Amino acid sequence: MSESRGVVVTGAAGALGRAVVSHFERRGDRVAVLDYSDEIIITAFPRPSQNRLLVACDLTERNACRVAVNKVREAWGNIDVLCNVAGGFIMGEAVHQTSDETWNALFDLNTRSIIHMASEVVPLMEKQGGGKIVNVSAKAALSGLSNMGAYLASKAAVMRLTESMSQELRHSAINVNCILPGIIDTPRNRADMPDADHDKWVPPSDLAEVIGFLASDAARAVHGASIPVEGLS
Repeated sequence: MSESRGVVVTGAAGALGRAVVSHFERRGDRVAVLDYSDEIIITAFPRPSQNRLLVACDLTERNACRVAVNKVREAWGNIDVLCNVAGGFIMGEAVHQTSDETWNALFDLNTRSIIHMASEVVPLMEKQGGGKIVNVSAKAALSGLSNMGAYLASKAAVMRLTESMSQELRHSAINVNCILPGIIDTPRNRADMPDADHDKWVPPSDLAEVIGFLASDAARAVHGASIPVEGLS
């Protein structure tokens, strides 16, 4: 097995986040588990692990991200991989009815969180000579849909941020890419869509494998890619 790396996963207590944490832990990496509160994190990860660091962090607050990254740096030194899994979804308003609260909430969760974490992690990666950043957008963000304008705009912004970061950082040996999940096979999605064909959805573990690839040396020549991972849906 290759050398253990320091990995940060945001939104780690969610279904996809847990799968991503599991992927890197199986590889032997040290994983910093970031989510909104200690309670959420401990519920998702009740068993302690020597190679796991639990860090509560409000990603919408820049200073909270600074404190969280400093905790990881003090514990492990290098941060080799940043997986920006955290995000949010709100549906129900037409574009002309979109409230400031909806717009701000979605852009805070889906884009500002990436900018805040990048502002703290990228300088560390530059000093250490490289790293990997993987963001999570959405396959649905490739086009517009009714009553999803704010959400899709925020996830489309993730693609543009990924492309911009890749151009800015590729010469520092930092790869920045993102995935575009289709419908993820989670308990919540099954509850919300009980009549759908769940066999066509993407298991979180499959998405984690793609994220793991983008965070690996095998993807060293991949920069600014937005990779659809939609299963059979």
